[in-house]
Formats: sequence, structure tokens, C-alpha cells
Amino acid sequence: MGCFCAVPEEFYCEVLLLDESKLTLTTQQQGIKKSTKGSVVLDHVFRHINLVEIDYFGLRYCDRSHQTYWLDPAKTLAEHKELINTGPPYTLYFGIKFYAEDPCKLKEEITRYQFFLQVKQDALQGRLPCPVNIAAQMGAYAIQAELGDHDPYKHTAGYVSEYRFVPDQKEELEEAIERIHKTLMGQAPSEAELNYLRTAKSLEMYGVDLHPVYGENKSEYFLGLTPSGVVVYKNKKQVGKYFWPRITKVHFKETQFELRVLGKDCNETSFFFEARSKTACKHLWKCSVEHHTFFRMPDTESNSLSRKLSKFGSISYKHRYSGRTALQMSRDLSIQLPRPNQNVVRSRSKTYPKRVAQTQPTGSNNINRITANTENGENEGTTKIIAPSPVKSFKKAKNENSPDPQRSKSHAPWEENGPQSGLYNSSSDRTKSPKFPCARQRNLSCGSDNDSSQLMRRRKAHNSGEDSDLKQRRRSRSRCNTSSGSESENSN
Repeated sequence: MGCFCAVPEEFYCEVLLLDESKLTLTTQQQGIKKSTKGSVVLDHVFRHINLVEIDYFGLRYCDRSHQTYWLDPAKTLAEHKELINTGPPYTLYFGIKFYAEDPCKLKEEITRYQFFLQVKQDALQGRLPCPVNIAAQMGAYAIQAELGDHDPYKHTAGYVSEYRFVPDQKEELEEAIERIHKTLMGQAPSEAELNYLRTAKSLEMYGVDLHPVYGENKSEYFLGLTPSGVVVYKNKKQVGKYFWPRITKVHFKETQFELRVLGKDCNETSFFFEARSKTACKHLWKCSVEHHTFFRMPDTESNSLSRKLSKFGSISYKHRYSGRTALQMSRDLSIQLPRPNQNVVRSRSKTYPKRVAQTQPTGSNNINRITANTENGENEGTTKIIAPSPVKSFKKAKNENSPDPQRSKSHAPWEENGPQSGLYNSSSDRTKSPKFPCARQRNLSCGSDNDSSQLMRRRKAHNSGEDSDLKQRRRSRSRCNTSSGSESENSN
């Protein structure tokens, strides 16, 4: 009977790390069970990566409806019902939970390296939009950290195309990265990663945790949680920003989320938003509480407002962040940081086939370029999205396939190439629909076979005396098919 009771306690989990490697956690190897606290699981991951500045990071998981959650260190694994319902096996994703306002001030190189991997992933997946010049600079730093100094014998033409830095990467960007990479001689990997983070932290969407919500009249918004406060986006534009010291209350009930802000005139104003579900609303509320606690100003005995802010609550729900704050981490002297003689092991990035089109003549056919990529073992999806053809052929393909009114996926405010019917378009753009030449398309299927059949009908009509009926039919056909009127008149 004892063996049957132990089976439900068994736990098998895969943790996907930022360098795309996997860490397996099982009951047999690490002794992790469903009754184990989340903090124990986090400790195993931190020891594996050799992290000490751990409070910036967390483990995320998804439920069956693709809603994301952070693993709560104070709860057991069995209490994470959304996680337990997805397995076994279970999947956890390691990543940054709280982005440091200035990642260059992190004390250890291993911590900065993990931030570098996360921000590079954010840029690649479109969560961190970059102008072309900034993307080229960041890509050059990433190449320098990956390959070292530029060597004309090793780094032949098109070597940058083997790596991915932004979605929909184009050939001009790769050429700009190569030019900048040649100027970065002598930078060690740690220095190049530091310069990468120094460039990325200046971007508007750095460290913004976005949550989709609705405002009045079902207008669509995004609430972004940042180290400084809450940012509100609508139609790709920032329409509001509320700093944590000014936010006096965060509250939710069912799907309604309330943000109460203290104005400069000491009057409180409440902003109400509607989440897509009760689960998403509760997740937004918990993330807001934790962000405020982690990044807030230090508490003092005379500051009653700070004490009030530390007790965000909601009806029948209480949630408190249990970890250290950013200020406590900066003042912690219990561990001497950085630790001496720390060796950071860096992983190689995923590579792709080199862009073949760079060696092709400019007048070659676009179809030959695409087939050349696929013959080298490149995936069809990679050819279209991640490794596009050179710019001329890409623009042509884009014009043929656009617009795409069938997609209804919600797009974040930074996605410039979103569909015409996406989430962040004006109402006038949504009402526009493409005009297709239906009459011309139908006429193309008629062709010369129609002319031969008309000749046969003309002979039969001459023998049977139905010539007048056929003339009326031809006249009606020529009036309806205005796009092929000249062909009808010639046949008559």
C-alpha cells in the first residue's frame, strides 16, 4: 500500500534555461515531490547556474489556456493547481522576473550574463523593439561576445546571417552589424555584454511586463509594469505613466482591475480596466503587488504612505512579496560580491545556414534564391520569417500576401508589421477591406474554350432558327462581364 501512496507524490520537471539548455528535476535524483516548496525548486536552479543575486529571477509556467504564472516560493508544487494540471511531465521556464533599472550595476558577471541572454531573447522575440541603428549596434556587441575579434580569414562574407538578433531580420541589418563588428577589436565577452546591456536599457520597452486589458467602450490597452511604475499604452502610444510612490491602491474584483493614483494636488484618482478573464486579472494584480514591493522607496517609521503601499489587498485575497527588495540587495553585506575567481561558462548560440543569396547575382530569379535556401536544409518557416530573402524579393512577397484580414491575434504595441485587423490599429484602418477583382478572376477561367462553344452554338442556331435568342444572351453576357467586354464584342 505504501508504494501506491507514493506514486502521486512523484514529480518530473524540465527547466528551460536562458541559454536554451535544459535542467531535469525529478523525485529520484533531487528528491523533489509535489509537497516540496517552490523555494526548494528555485534553489536547485540557482545552484546549477551558480547565481547569488537571485531575487531578480524566477520560474514561469503556463496553464492549458496559455496563461502564464510565476512559481510562488512560499507554496508547495501541489498548490500550483495550474501547473499540476499540465503534467506530468512539467515544464518551467527560467527568466528575469524583475528587470534591474540599470543592469550594468549588477555586481557579478554571471548575473549580467543571464541578463544579457534574457534581453537578447526579448529582442529576438519582438518584446523589445529596436530601431535599425540600435539593433545593428546591439547585434555587433552580441557577435563580439560570441566570436571575439573580427578575423577576415575566419569570418567570411555573410557570417552574420548565421545568427538571429531581431524578428524579420534583413540583409542590410546583417551588413551593418558586420561593419560595426570590425570596429570592436579588443573587447572581451564580458565587456561586449556590458555594452549590449548599456545600449538596451535606454530603449523604451526595456523591462516592461505587458498585460492586455480593456478600457471604457471596450477600447484596448496594455498595462506595462516597469521598475519605475505602471505605463499605459493605447494604439502603440504611451498614454499614461504612474510612478510607484504615487500609486496608493491596487485592487481587483472578478475581471475588473483598479489602479488608484495620488495626484500632485493630493487628490486620488481611480483608473478602471477590464481584464480578459478573472485568472488574468488576478495575475495582473499579483504582479503589480510584487513589482511595487520590489522597486518601491524604502520604508521609514514616519512615512505612513509607504506602510500603506506595502499592504495592497483585495476582497478575500491577500498577497505579499516574500523576497528581498532591490534596495535590500544593494545594501546586503552578508556575501562579498563579486566572488573571487568566478569563471563564467558561456554557451554557444543557435546557428542557421548562411544566407546563400549574398553570392547570387543581382538579376537572378527570386524563386532560385528561395530554393537555394531550402536545398541547404533550411526550414520553410525559417526561410520566410527568420531568414528572409534579400530585401527586393522580400518586399515583393510582402506586397503579394498583404493584407491578412484573417488573423485576429492580439499584437503588442511595438509590432509595426502587425495585421491590418490587429489589436493596435485605429478604427478607420479596421473598416478598410481589400478590393479583389472578382470579375477578372472569373473571366480568366473562360478563355478560348468559350469562343469555340459559341461557334458551335451559332451553327446550330442557324439551322434551327434560334439566332435571335442567342444574340440576346450574348448581349446580356457582355453587359454583366464589363471586364471582358472587348472579347464579347469581337466574338459577336
